[in-house]
Amino acid sequence: MILTVTLNTALDITYRVGSLRPHASHRVSEVTERPGGKGVNVARVLAALGHEVTVTGFTGGATGRVVQERLASVPGVVDALVPVTGATRRTIAVVDEQTGDTTQLNEPGPMVSPAEWSAFQEVYQDLLPSVSAVALCGSLPPGVPVGAYAGLVRTARAAGVPVLLDTSGEPLRRGVAARPDIIKPNADELAELTGSHEPLRATQDARRRGAAAVVASLGPEGLLAATREGRWRATPPTSVRGNPTGAGDSAVAGLLSGLVDHLPWPDRLARATALSAATVAAPVAGEFDRGVYEELLGRVAVSGEVSAA
Repeated sequence: MILTVTLNTALDITYRVGSLRPHASHRVSEVTERPGGKGVNVARVLAALGHEVTVTGFTGGATGRVVQERLASVPGVVDALVPVTGATRRTIAVVDEQTGDTTQLNEPGPMVSPAEWSAFQEVYQDLLPSVSAVALCGSLPPGVPVGAYAGLVRTARAAGVPVLLDTSGEPLRRGVAARPDIIKPNADELAELTGSHEPLRATQDARRRGAAAVVASLGPEGLLAATREGRWRATPPTSVRGNPTGAGDSAVAGLLSGLVDHLPWPDRLARATALSAATVAAPVAGEFDRGVYEELLGRVAVSGEVSAA
């Protein structure tokens, strides 16, 4: 079983409009609602790939109840969310059908008390003995310590469970120092962490800061990986138009799936790249177009070198 942690869960709401214009009223052509937050998106993709997944994090209020009701209908996903007094946030994605661009509005999330944070840590520690890998994903809600992910990484490592960290800013900087097995920043997050805007140099620098492997998302240009086993670049064969929301989460799912399936790094990266691109072709985050995925998987170009470093 794979465990995904989403401390700042959300109800993802996607609006589709003909053309998004500032200072104008818009008629929405379609509305979709899904349980969200980065780790929840990862869990849904993993479940669609056939993995058993447990989701934990925080949930609260009427929005939290909707999230849990929707999760209950996802085959292969087990709900281990921890209740809080505050209300789960909403995230709003507005898709411009004319350009294909997406505008994202993210609420901050509920205030988490010290007692609620302690309750979550107990649940997390109890779950670890039964899991094969864990993903720590997304932003921290108010009240959760900025070093939270660093502590959760150390707890997973002490339990012998490989851990992937996907966050940004100060939580990422502190989390890397705890030596996660994989981090998965995008290019901007990697530059903020290392101070370098050259991706290859930045991935190597991030490894020196503590991560065993660094896989950087380069948007439509694919993935760049620096690991103990070597360095690779995975590039999709074609650009896919659509909604990019959740593409990075699908890449995380691909990396975790490849890890627990014991795939070599080039195959993990090909899977993650194809899933990421296939998510752009899907209407909402946490889903992927299976036809696009299967068509792209064998055509992802992976180049690089094996190293003992």
